[in-house]
Amino acid sequence: MDALSAVTVSLVTLLLAVAAALAALAHRLGLLHQLLHPVDPRSPRHGGELVAAVLKAHGVRFVFALAGGHISPILVACEKIGVRVVDTRHEATAVFAADAVSRLSGGVGVAVVTAGPGVTNTITAVKNAQLAESPLLLIGGAAATLQKGRGALQDVEQLPLFRTLCKSCLSVRTVRDLVPCIRQAMATARSGTPGPVFVELPIDVLYPFHVVEKEIGATRTPRGLRGMLVTWYLRNYIRNLFAGAWKPQDLSPLPIHVPQATQEEVQRCAELLSRAKKPLVLLGSQAMLPPTTPTQLCSALESLGIPCYLGGASRGLLPPDSPILLRQNRRDALRDADLVLLAGAVCDFRLSYGRLFNRGAAIVAVNRDREQLLRNSDVFWKPRLAVQGDVASFVVRLAQSLSGFSCPKEWGEQLREAERRKEKEIRDKATAPAPPHLNPLDLLLCLDQLLPQNCILVADGGDFVATAAYILRPRQPLAWLDPGPFGTLGVGGGFALGAKLCRPDAEVWVIYGDGSLGYSLMEFDTFVRHKTPVIALVGNDACWSQIAREQVALLGSNVACGLAYLDYGAVAAALGARGWQLGRPERERLEQLLRVAQDTCHQGHPVLLNALIGRSSFRDGAISV
Repeated sequence: MDALSAVTVSLVTLLLAVAAALAALAHRLGLLHQLLHPVDPRSPRHGGELVAAVLKAHGVRFVFALAGGHISPILVACEKIGVRVVDTRHEATAVFAADAVSRLSGGVGVAVVTAGPGVTNTITAVKNAQLAESPLLLIGGAAATLQKGRGALQDVEQLPLFRTLCKSCLSVRTVRDLVPCIRQAMATARSGTPGPVFVELPIDVLYPFHVVEKEIGATRTPRGLRGMLVTWYLRNYIRNLFAGAWKPQDLSPLPIHVPQATQEEVQRCAELLSRAKKPLVLLGSQAMLPPTTPTQLCSALESLGIPCYLGGASRGLLPPDSPILLRQNRRDALRDADLVLLAGAVCDFRLSYGRLFNRGAAIVAVNRDREQLLRNSDVFWKPRLAVQGDVASFVVRLAQSLSGFSCPKEWGEQLREAERRKEKEIRDKATAPAPPHLNPLDLLLCLDQLLPQNCILVADGGDFVATAAYILRPRQPLAWLDPGPFGTLGVGGGFALGAKLCRPDAEVWVIYGDGSLGYSLMEFDTFVRHKTPVIALVGNDACWSQIAREQVALLGSNVACGLAYLDYGAVAAALGARGWQLGRPERERLEQLLRVAQDTCHQGHPVLLNALIGRSSFRDGAISV
């Protein structure tokens, strides 16, 4: 190659490099996108329409919210296309309601809240969803991107607050990114171990072009060179912000990843089980996740015939009269069992960190999440087999591989006899007087006899709710909603709201303690406005009893535990619901009053029953830590 040719090649190479650099700079500044996808500045369309369209394409029927200017375009767009907007009296309630919808529907519950305090008010509810492994999408408003850190209304660094609470935290920067971002968030929430995802939407990606243009000052007449440069930058910014905004995009759901056990792991578990003389199954909430249906899982458990304890959301999976269903004496059963299948159950405080197992027992743990799968296995227990995979499909495949398996009858009868003794003890304690008010066990036993097949039970409280967990029997799958391992108070209003909307024909009961009721009593206004009749039964003992049980005994003081026998029914009535009080004088017609509450609810009225209860020794020795 001669010198001239070499120079020519060098110049061409240099020009190509400069062109590439300019193209990269143009792309970075959005100039190329502006040229290829210009936007009509007169268009009334806005980003809220795109958010609503994606939600509807994903089958979202309800959006729970508390109104705020940062998010108004989303709420208006949802209303316009038929996604029902349900506004609550507290942002935490909106998230709890979305959580309930996700658990009952198998989809993603959606809550939309305004910026700053609207977002921060959801933190406890989002953490509760994380620990309960509920697929949830929280959309939060935010200050305009250019105004962040400049003193805008309700401006706060929101993403760092949620990074430890959510599977993913995203912030959208252009209108064209709304669709792919929301689609990815919905898929992330359900994939692997489900959980919450937070998406931050600055106000300038939600409002129409002309509104944003005026708000950021891009319409002002520039003064001087500095003003001209600023105006040029702002106008370029807003054109890039909206460039390609209304270009057609795919709205459909993205694929979801569900981890599965290997066939070798299923076979290994089958071999261990075939040799067991005293096997036991502990089912956790994770077993209720799609794609396996509750009917398929129930059939698999009945085919195996192994005595089974159901925890969390799995309560109600087996019918109350199932011969393999156990509800009492779990601690004793675990100490006798020679094989325990932890099907989504976790060795945390609920299982005494794994210290309850028979030392020689074979422990098989199945869980989608590796950390939960092996929790405390380095200290108190060792799994014979640990399987990271979907729980329900594992149990179904296990039942298929053990066709003809028969659990020893003597073991099952031993556990059922212990069950009968414990239930007789509860009935005996229910007959004891609890002056001057109702015996809580008697009240709950009476309610259990009246619950219909299509009831949903929401648990929100401490001592009274813990007692109810021993007595009230969910009649069908996904008919029990409790906070989960975070032990959060205040879920009642939101859970009941979401449950009634998901299953309008169900009779929804909220079992409250008088302490926990204070968190969501105002949501009776929400029940009335949105025509969602539920029944709340409040165990009113004028005390934070779960705390007092240990505090008084161990520390000798009832400080901060005392409440009063307030007339909570009157508060509900003032909010447009129906409310009345149950106490000792009404004991003889207790069943009649509960039936009246059911009839009133069926007529379309939310009901609060303020049951004055006395002390019971049933949970003596129970502690809350």
